[in-house]
Amino acid sequence: MTGHQAGPGRRPSGAATGPPAEVPPPGPGDGERRPGWSPGGAGDGERLAWSSGGAGDGERSGWSSGGAGDGERLARVALTRVLEPGDERGGRWLRECGAGELLRRITARDGSAERLSGMTARRLAGYRLRAEAADPARDLAAVAAVGGRFVCPGDREWPSQLDDLGDTRPIGLWVRGRPDLRLWALRSVAVVGARACTPYGAHMATTLGAGLAERGWVVVSGAAFGVDGAAHRGALAAGGATAAVLACGVDVAYPRGHAGLIGRVAEQGLVMGELAPAEHPTRSRFILRNRVIAALTRGTVVVEAEYRSGSLVTARCAQRLGRFTMGVPGPATSGLSAGVHELLRGEGVLVTDASEIVELVGDMGELAPPRRGAVLPRDLLDTGCARVLDALPARTAAGVREVARTAGTSADEALAKLYELHSLGFVERHGEGWRLTRQPTCNDDARRGGT
Repeated sequence: MTGHQAGPGRRPSGAATGPPAEVPPPGPGDGERRPGWSPGGAGDGERLAWSSGGAGDGERSGWSSGGAGDGERLARVALTRVLEPGDERGGRWLRECGAGELLRRITARDGSAERLSGMTARRLAGYRLRAEAADPARDLAAVAAVGGRFVCPGDREWPSQLDDLGDTRPIGLWVRGRPDLRLWALRSVAVVGARACTPYGAHMATTLGAGLAERGWVVVSGAAFGVDGAAHRGALAAGGATAAVLACGVDVAYPRGHAGLIGRVAEQGLVMGELAPAEHPTRSRFILRNRVIAALTRGTVVVEAEYRSGSLVTARCAQRLGRFTMGVPGPATSGLSAGVHELLRGEGVLVTDASEIVELVGDMGELAPPRRGAVLPRDLLDTGCARVLDALPARTAAGVREVARTAGTSADEALAKLYELHSLGFVERHGEGWRLTRQPTCNDDARRGGT
C-alpha cells in the first residue's frame, strides 16, 4: 500500500530502533544535569527551551543530542506527550515543519507558533503546559526498563502502512517485545469485538486466534476484556504470534485484570501504543487507538458487536483505508450480533473460521477447503435405485406393482432394483412384499423429513 512521502526530519531508513542509547544518563562532568525541560538562560525569561545540560550551552536553545536525526527522534518522543493521538492539526504541522521545528515553535515565545494554521491561543496554552512536563530522556529510560523501544517514521522497523492514515498517523509507537514490528505487520489480522461477549463470542474469538496463529498469521487486538482477550489467548495457546495495541503507556497494564495476559503477549509477541510511558487511557483514546489497529493489519474481523461499538469503528476505519472487513455471524435475536449483521449487510464479508479469513487476506493459493456435508451410502445410488427406494413406505411392506407405480417404472425394472437394493442392505423381503430394513445401513432421515 502506498504511504505518504517522508516528511521533514525523518530518520534515514535503517536507523537504530532499539532502546535508545543516544541519551546517556548524566555523568559527573555535567553537574548532575540531564536533558530536560528548563527555563531558558538569562535574557530570554519568556521563553522555554530544550537544554542538553552540557557545559557551555547556556545561551543555546533548540534540540541538541548529537545529530539532526537524533534531535528529530527526541522531538517526536517529546511530542507524544504534547499532542494527543490522532491530532490531525498537529499531524499537519508535523508534516510541514518537522518534529524539531514544531516543538521549537510550540515552546518558543517568538510568535512563530501563533502563525501555524489553525493554532489558537487556548490550544497553544494547552500544548505548552504539556511540553513543560515532557522529558524524553526519562521516557526513553522508562520504556527501556521494561524491554521496550521507540519506533518512528523513517526507522527500518516502522510499518509503512500506517502512513495511510495521513495526518492522523502516529507520531511514533512505543513498543515492547523482541519481534520486528514491520515484518509482523505485513502478515497480520485484527480480531476485535465486544467486551461483554457471550460464551459463543469468546469461543469464536479463541478459535479464530488459534487458527490464524497456526497458519502463520499475527493476531492483533486491543487486550481488552471479552473478544480481544480471547483472541490473544487463542494465539498464545497455539504457540503463535499476537500483538496488542494499547490506549495507554506500554508499561501500564490496562485493564488491570489482564496484567498477566499483557505480560505474556509482551514476552511472546508485541505490545505497542502511541502514548508515552505511564500514560493512562481515556474514552477518546480507546476510539483513536482503533485506527492504528485498522491501519496496521491486512483486515479486521469483528466477533460480536452492538450497534454502538468501538469494534465497528475499527471496521469502518479499515473500510476507509481499503482493508478487508469481515464479520462472524451470530443469532439474529442477539443484540451483541446486531452490529456485526449490519456490517455484513454492507461491505463486510461473512467468515466462520480462520481458513476463510486467510483466503480473503492471504496470498494467491491460500484457499479455504471446499465445504459440503458428509457423503451417505444412499447418495451413491443411481437414479433408478434411489427412486425405487423412495417409493417404499416408511413402516409397512409394499408389493412390486405398488412400488413400480409409485416409482414411475415397470414392475420388472422395479423388481430388479429391489434385488439390487437388497444386496446392498437397504431393503428386505417380507412375504410377497418388500420393506425397508429394520436397521438400515443407510441414513433414511432425509426420506422421513429429517435433515
